[in-house]
Amino acid sequence: MCKVIVFAGTTEGRQLAEFLSRKELPALICVATEYGEQLLPSSDALDISHKRLTEIEMEQLFQEKGAPLILDATHPYAAEVTENIRKACEKTGASYVRILRENSEAAGSRESLYADSVEEAVGLLEHTEGNILVTTGSKEAGKFTALSDYKNRVFLRVLSLPNVARQCAELGFEGRNLICMQGPFSTELNVAMLRQLDCKYLVTKMSGSTGGFQEKIEAAKICGCTPVIIGRPLKEEGISVLQCKRLLCERFSLSSQAEITLAGIGMGSAESRTGEAQKAIQEADLLIGARRMVESCARRGQDIYVEYDSQKIADYIQKHPEYEKVVLVLSGDTGFYSGAKKLLQVLGDKVKVICGIPSPVYFMSRIKKSWDDVLLTSVHGKEERLPWLIQTHEKVFSILGTKDGISGLAEKLLEIGLDEVQMYTGERLSYDNELLRRGTPKDFLNYEADSLSVVYVENPNYRRNFATHGIPDSAFLRDKVPMTKEEVRTVSLSKLRLYENSVCYDVGAGTGSVSVEMAVRAGRGKVYAIEKKPLAIEVLQKNKAKFALDNLEIIEGLAPEAMEDLEPCTHAFIGGSSGNMKEIIRLLLQKNPRVRIVINCIALETLSETLQCLKELPLTDTEIVQIAASKAKSVVGYHMMTGENPIYIISCTGAGISEMESPE
Repeated sequence: MCKVIVFAGTTEGRQLAEFLSRKELPALICVATEYGEQLLPSSDALDISHKRLTEIEMEQLFQEKGAPLILDATHPYAAEVTENIRKACEKTGASYVRILRENSEAAGSRESLYADSVEEAVGLLEHTEGNILVTTGSKEAGKFTALSDYKNRVFLRVLSLPNVARQCAELGFEGRNLICMQGPFSTELNVAMLRQLDCKYLVTKMSGSTGGFQEKIEAAKICGCTPVIIGRPLKEEGISVLQCKRLLCERFSLSSQAEITLAGIGMGSAESRTGEAQKAIQEADLLIGARRMVESCARRGQDIYVEYDSQKIADYIQKHPEYEKVVLVLSGDTGFYSGAKKLLQVLGDKVKVICGIPSPVYFMSRIKKSWDDVLLTSVHGKEERLPWLIQTHEKVFSILGTKDGISGLAEKLLEIGLDEVQMYTGERLSYDNELLRRGTPKDFLNYEADSLSVVYVENPNYRRNFATHGIPDSAFLRDKVPMTKEEVRTVSLSKLRLYENSVCYDVGAGTGSVSVEMAVRAGRGKVYAIEKKPLAIEVLQKNKAKFALDNLEIIEGLAPEAMEDLEPCTHAFIGGSSGNMKEIIRLLLQKNPRVRIVINCIALETLSETLQCLKELPLTDTEIVQIAASKAKSVVGYHMMTGENPIYIISCTGAGISEMESPE
């Protein structure tokens, strides 16, 4: 059963026929010529007719088909056909929808000449000199014979059909003055033709983007040629092809079968996009992404949807089956700190992914540096300890996400003594106002940058961290403050099982030897050194400065009170408890029931207190190790072993339940 009749013969008509074919919606497509029929898709859902119909024949057809939906996608200048279709619909009660082309009237330049009709355009050209390229088609060709010397001045471009060529020849358009070609014509081809024929004027109807109007105007501008634009004869009301697709989906309950593409668009300018990405964007019915990105990519009349949330994007596509080609535009490359990861999880595996030029690749080329040995990272919208990365790597690139990102980084680098590193910054990459700078951290203090910028830092004197635990005792400042010695510290930290991003407490930190090694190991995490003695606090601060650890924070006070306002930790080392062992462990478990704990006990009383805690509190994975280390000392040419105090190292893990759930 025929549900739709489309009067085609234009690009819009062909697009609707292709849409109906893909959706398998039964339809009759009416065109005016056999050639027009050849351009349409072959489909079981479509019947195609190239018979020209009168108004009465249209009425009979509509009644025969049961008054289906009528889509008028005829040419903007086929006024008589449009009028007949309208009248036939009124008499038969069929629903009528007019499909309009995008109006490109605004595209004309100030140097353009405008005419309401071909006759008026001919009158304007009669008083000019120079060759004329006429692109209004063969039906209007006879009107240009009114021009003086038209056989030499006028070059007529028409369809490559035998009957068309014969009719034009009979009017006097022959040889090089008759160009038989099938469009569409690119700007470059129009330029080549205008230059080859040395044309001073180009005559065109305002036929919209699908009629190649904009390409003609652009070519005329490039060649210094004056466009003569013939305005539309009717001021019509109607809907676009996309709006018509939406209407069809709603009326016939068509489901979404969109071709979805994730496209990396490089830095943002059109020049920084790959050809594949640019092609996908130009062919898309709908662009989705951040406002800055979709607006930089969207062509005139293209639908956009500004959204970040992956699920909302998926829901929107599902609710709008009229969109057949959807492109989600993502900055840089789809695989470098991109939203593509979450989108793929929601949208599924059938999505096409087009790579783009990532910011480090573009930026490093602009500052003429290789990037194969650079640590690549980002602090845009995520936590990342950039000063530590710069401290421990020779070359670091990062995306920054705030206006004070560069100045804030410079300030932190100066705080940890990295005042000689070289900073390279980039803002508004690929745009006309792109800005590149170079200097040391002091050159960027109080500098307000673009909210989205990049930085590359070179640190030739970067700190090479120890591959294993065991910073020598001699590396620490000590004074008269107790210190966990190297051998005990090594075993204790191995039992603690730290991660790179661990949040650690060092309770009773003393000189901070354990705190320092924690901070070195958990470079992307955080260490809180809790100490009550003023002298120890002074030594702690000196050791923090010596090792330049910006992830080490010193908390002065007595545990557990000093720990109450701190964020929950993943790992805790207890080197001194001041008799508050049970209260300290209880608070650790309240903050994180799965916390990993290592305790050093020298006094038997502390050992007894700790063993009692293991019995009463929800702890598991317990282990007790006793270490008695000795070190050699040189005495009158001999090496004598001197024993250190034996240490009990107790390790355990929270059982994963709160203290309220466990028996006292």
